[in-house]
Amino acid sequence: MSSETLLKAPPATSIYTPTSEVRDRFDTYVMGTYGRFPIALERGAGCRVWDTEGKEYLDFVAGIATCTLGHAHPALAATVAKQIQKLHHVSNLYYIAEQGELAEWIVKHSCADRVFFCNSGAEANEAAIKLARKYSHTVQQIEQPVILTAKASFHGRTLATITATGQPKYQKHFDPLVPGFAYVPYNDLEALEDAISDLDEGNRRVSAIMLEALQGEGGVRPGDLDYFHGVRKICDETEILLILDEVQVGMGRTGKWWGYENLGIEPDIFTSAKGLAGGIPIGAMMCKKAYDVFEAGNHASTFGGNPFACAAALTVAKTLEEEGILDNARSRGEQLRANLNAIAQQHPSLISEVRGWGLINGLELKEDIELTAVELVKAAMNKGLLLVPAGNKVVRFVPPLIVSAAEVDEATEKLEAAISSLVP
Repeated sequence: MSSETLLKAPPATSIYTPTSEVRDRFDTYVMGTYGRFPIALERGAGCRVWDTEGKEYLDFVAGIATCTLGHAHPALAATVAKQIQKLHHVSNLYYIAEQGELAEWIVKHSCADRVFFCNSGAEANEAAIKLARKYSHTVQQIEQPVILTAKASFHGRTLATITATGQPKYQKHFDPLVPGFAYVPYNDLEALEDAISDLDEGNRRVSAIMLEALQGEGGVRPGDLDYFHGVRKICDETEILLILDEVQVGMGRTGKWWGYENLGIEPDIFTSAKGLAGGIPIGAMMCKKAYDVFEAGNHASTFGGNPFACAAALTVAKTLEEEGILDNARSRGEQLRANLNAIAQQHPSLISEVRGWGLINGLELKEDIELTAVELVKAAMNKGLLLVPAGNKVVRFVPPLIVSAAEVDEATEKLEAAISSLVP
């Protein structure tokens, strides 16, 4: 079902505030931790948003792969309105019915047996790192465990997860970093095998391999099937844990529930967050029963798995399932890649590649041209299309999973107009 048939644009609820006033307030009171584009968004409906000056945009960012059902979806709106009047938060000192129901849904729709809930992707990955380390010490009997991650990866902004992130630009000025991590090229099995051998010395050993099924921030780079089958084989033979970071690709984004389904393998531990509750903050770390070594007091999260977030996530899950939205994600993804490839053929001197799964796709600009991803994103914004960079040369397309065929065509028409405005 398209976003256009689901709902109409909600009316503005306030007098428009000039964007400059919003920016001035931000610059005065909010830390400058983000490089913000010069618009302030006020409201949304389906795959469209409006800024505080009334301009409409087609949203192919979706909160960076987060607003699974788009904006103001009737089912999600009804759930959060009902739940906030019923019970929105209690401590994990008590049983939470919604949390148990969501965990059951995840287990029945994945390879996992156990679930831990938190608030974000970074927290989910932090939980996975802690679980792997405890397993390393208590089961594998490794005194100095090392977790291998990929170069160009992105796993979060906490100290442990930026250390796990194989991009020095995110680590600069935050040393000393957390020990126990090493990095290898993505999709390079020989380099992985060499690293495992090189790191096996004395009391030190590789205990886990942590990878994204598709690298998002690293340029929308899907995992190679042969590579991941090889990684799974190595892990099986050496008893190394395989952790998959599915924060960006999980929960239907690729046209399948989980990214690993595109690779034909199963992880031992995996994480999810962004799209899980369609924009309500939640994160989850899942594992198979054999690796569930956490005990009471080992890990916790005050807000993790509260009734409000879990009710929202259950609604997202059930809506995706009942309305066949994963089929839409696959179909619209194929359409989007076809459209982008047609644009690439028209501009061979600008565009080097189009790649992705489902509704996470990247358009890579050629390295030898001056045009950057940010510049193209700004040009698209001027044409009423919101996109997001994934590195210096890749533009990412991650619309809500309810996007319609007409909206995909509209987005690529706006992209063509943006490119034309940049290229004589």
